[in-house]
Amino acid sequence: MLEAAATDRQKPRLTCWFAGLTTLDVIHRSTVRPGPNQKITAVRQDVSAGGPAANAAVTAATLGARALLVSALGSGPVGSAARGDLERHGVEVHDVAAGEEISLAVSAVVVDDATGDRSVVSPDATLAGTFDVTPDVLDTLPRPDVVLLDGHHPGLARSVLAYVRALDPRPLVVLDAGRWRPVFADLLGGADVTAASADFYPPEGVDRSRATVATHGPDPVTWCDESGRRGTTTVPTVDVRDTLGAGDAFHGALAVALGRGADLEAAVEEAVRVASLRVQHVGPRSWLEHLCA
Repeated sequence: MLEAAATDRQKPRLTCWFAGLTTLDVIHRSTVRPGPNQKITAVRQDVSAGGPAANAAVTAATLGARALLVSALGSGPVGSAARGDLERHGVEVHDVAAGEEISLAVSAVVVDDATGDRSVVSPDATLAGTFDVTPDVLDTLPRPDVVLLDGHHPGLARSVLAYVRALDPRPLVVLDAGRWRPVFADLLGGADVTAASADFYPPEGVDRSRATVATHGPDPVTWCDESGRRGTTTVPTVDVRDTLGAGDAFHGALAVALGRGADLEAAVEEAVRVASLRVQHVGPRSWLEHLCA
């Protein structure tokens, strides 16, 4: 027992890169859905960093990985607020827009108090500008074991993918493909694992990753590994309180599990466990203390 514990302590900490979108989410929980030209009073308000890559990084950091977010935040007050939340939850931030005041997305989120379903209005990365990152800059960052790309900031995604594919040993690349965007035509073929929603349909002729995972809401997750083995993983029935960021939690946990050597089936099981825990707790960060426990 003591020898095993000592061996675990000697293992290098898993390093994960998360390259993609950061937003600032303003979240209101409401007992009614607003209609046209209607004002309603929220029963709860939260403000936190959001975005697929950012939320996945928070999950990974909470799971004990070294989580480095490569994203565009900028020097303005919105970016500072997002950075503060991320760093408070253990995420290291490499800001490709450092020193610039950019139009970082502020996402307006309404969560239905009765069902936990969320509605989001956000410009995503469309107003922030175009960003890239050079190999020399990436060389200064801790070498990754696994890299997750969300496809936002297309130039950034392409640059990071090209860089990590040239590394030896080559990090595992996970692609978060929530909905089709043209940049995915350049990313899918370079990913080891693509995690997508059930309605993600790449056009004919686009290269695919060697392994795929597809989520179907409360229905079983389907997967196919690089050997062609297929399977399904059941999603447990839980009391759903808040679905915001559940997919991001799934992807962060999937990346960590794969980076720690789990096969695809076991990694999906862990990702389902984490996402199912997330939806049982109200608010964007309150669930993390239960994940730690």
